[in-house]
Amino acid sequence: MRTRPLGSTGPQVSALGLGCMGMSSLYGEADRAESVATIHAALEAGVTLLDTGDFYAMGHNEMLIGEALRTAPAGLREQALTSVKFGALRGPDGNWIGYDGRPAAVQNFAAYSLQRLGVDHIDVYRIARVDPDVPIEETVGAIAELVEKGYVKHIGLSEVGAETIRRAAATAPISDVQIEYSLISRGIEDRILPTTRELGIAITAYGVLSRGLISGHFTRDRQLAATDFRAFSPRFQGENLDHNLTLVEALRKIAEQKGVSVAQLAIAWVLSRGQRHNTDIVPLIGARTRERLSEALGALEVTLDDADLNAIEAAVPADSAAGERYPQAQMAHLDSER
Repeated sequence: MRTRPLGSTGPQVSALGLGCMGMSSLYGEADRAESVATIHAALEAGVTLLDTGDFYAMGHNEMLIGEALRTAPAGLREQALTSVKFGALRGPDGNWIGYDGRPAAVQNFAAYSLQRLGVDHIDVYRIARVDPDVPIEETVGAIAELVEKGYVKHIGLSEVGAETIRRAAATAPISDVQIEYSLISRGIEDRILPTTRELGIAITAYGVLSRGLISGHFTRDRQLAATDFRAFSPRFQGENLDHNLTLVEALRKIAEQKGVSVAQLAIAWVLSRGQRHNTDIVPLIGARTRERLSEALGALEVTLDDADLNAIEAAVPADSAAGERYPQAQMAHLDSER
């Protein structure tokens, strides 16, 4: 497994991280035993970065990772690095009810995460969305206090804009910004990515397959559960979905010419964006099964030359996707979109 630094101040991590959210929520039912086996398989393959959020199924995902770490084969638990998001508030019915970035809340969230994960420290800790009522300096400062006490190793950010990144970095060292980045979600390229590169901050890219949309496996007639995020995601609706699947078919032609899967091509493209700039982008793959994990890891063996990149760009130009990446109400919470 190749590794890359998580920014100029962060740890050395595997070139691909494992996003664990889908093992607990938002994409339909998941098999707990298969989820644990997938985490074990990822660790065995050399994946070190495990990403979660304390609000993923209200703590379920952290407990799942904790179980996987407790039962991992000897020597694998020690290599795992935990990346945790906090701050998103949910009611008993699962609805989102806001964000809390107050210093006291940061301490409280961290205490619960440490217990659920079964670890004595969190490797990278970040607020999931900026709390509009709390200056980012206060939230980051509270995480910095946890760093001083040894409960957190590194400070990250999530879905933040260039100005917020600068303010946070002026408060404490920032290892990475976690944000959506894929062939059809390229908004960071204008201001956010240049800012992180200037400041020596890495990008941990989630949604590299756009929640399965550009994986090559999603079909127009797929039935989605009412609790599946994609059931109300704009990019998966009606004419938007039809248009976006035509982009996937254009990608499929390139993938077939290279003898790789569509998913591998899409992940390799994200990897290539970091490889050309001091390997500063770490894609998070949201594999929920060992089969999908194996496919995603195959992207590490895909080499894209200039001709390949030009063909991909022609097939899926920037801003070619139909529909926003989140429903309007959720887009309003994204500091990165301001």
